[in-house]
Amino acid sequence: MEEELPAAATMSMEVDILPIAADNDETARLADLIEGVAGEFSPFEDLHGFSIDGVYLQTSVLPSGWRDRLVPVTNANTAAPGGDPQFTGWCLDKEDLCVAKLCALREKDRNFVAALVRADLVDTHVILGRLATLDPDHARAASSAHRWLTSLHRRE
Repeated sequence: MEEELPAAATMSMEVDILPIAADNDETARLADLIEGVAGEFSPFEDLHGFSIDGVYLQTSVLPSGWRDRLVPVTNANTAAPGGDPQFTGWCLDKEDLCVAKLCALREKDRNFVAALVRADLVDTHVILGRLATLDPDHARAASSAHRWLTSLHRRE
């Protein structure tokens, strides 16, 4: 799958990890722990060439129903160093990821989403539909994301 991605979608040297915990306080504590151990400028980054950002639910804007669309990933890369046990990583659905990135709307996020749209790897209609499901607290971000995504289509 990674071979199918456009270069602009694989340039980041960061991986966002949302720990799953019983409550938001514990999730935030674990996210901070991850960030401290494997964040930017850590020995982990020096060793592996990428860093891990610990995130929690308040970090990202996600559309309604995102938990039901999580995609399980289990392969040799999710295994312990000895190969066992093999863990399951849960990744955001591709359109949910685009919603989160468009709500942040940083240049790197726009470049990422534009690359996926141009490669026809995401459905812009699905993204627009999910933007409409965001909590009203994020209406301004959803509106900006909607305008940017529809203008991307007009430019192409």
